[in-house]
Amino acid sequence: MNKMRALKGWLYLLPAILFLGVFMIYPLFDVFIYSYEEGYNFASSTFFGTGTYNYSYVLRDPYFIAALKNTFIIVMITVPVSTLTALLISLGLSSIKALRDLFQTIYFLPYVTNTLAVGLVFVILFKKTAYSDGLINMMINFFGGSSIDFIDGPYAAKLFVMCLYTIWIVLPFKILILTSAIASVPDVYYKAAAVDGTGSFAMFYKITLPMISPMIIYLMITGFIGAFKAYSDEVALFGTDLNSAGMNTIVGYIYDMLYGNSGGYPSYASAAAIILFAIILTITVINLMVSRKFSVR
Repeated sequence: MNKMRALKGWLYLLPAILFLGVFMIYPLFDVFIYSYEEGYNFASSTFFGTGTYNYSYVLRDPYFIAALKNTFIIVMITVPVSTLTALLISLGLSSIKALRDLFQTIYFLPYVTNTLAVGLVFVILFKKTAYSDGLINMMINFFGGSSIDFIDGPYAAKLFVMCLYTIWIVLPFKILILTSAIASVPDVYYKAAAVDGTGSFAMFYKITLPMISPMIIYLMITGFIGAFKAYSDEVALFGTDLNSAGMNTIVGYIYDMLYGNSGGYPSYASAAAIILFAIILTITVINLMVSRKFSVR
């Protein structure tokens, strides 16, 4: 009987196992093999040698170094800032009753809006044209500042817009998750703390934060993974030629090596993809180790 149950369980899992094997496990091994095949050609399916040259080339490529730098800056800025901002907004939404559902809907709207459409709005707000300096520059001028070209101007200005855009895009999902997590904390804990005369900050630090910490850790891990895979956000703001704009990311570099202006180099693209996989895996493992220690405490 137990063997039959186990067999039925594996049969139920078989479609998912086949799906993961065909569309995730096999491509990963395939890319790993390509990354060691030097000079691989898609058309003829031939290569002239094997080794680690593809990795050494990618790691010395100035375009990859720039993409790696941009990606790390975006990750290190947007993930903590968006998570902290979402936590503060969620706490504010949880403390009000009037129009709470309306505010939750308003905050969630960017999540269901097309990424390129939001990017177009940001371009209209920040881009300088022959006819207008943009709404943001109008506000800067109103307070006595000089106009800044956020889209085609200095690197710092473009990075600021990129980070702001990324935070805006990911904020609604994090607010939804954290608002639900805060709402799931039993009221009995707060009532007991109020009887003991505990202040609001102490309630947050001693009750709310420990209870919702699994959700915060989840958002941090998924945020790091998502930010490392950023590409469409940059295209929405700066167009497809991200190398010229100086705002390319690792995923953008991989795409360029396959299909872009410098395309036709699947071996280099595969090596870059494996490097990205190793970075994401390392960051995820570190996050899990830190979260496990935090949970134990």
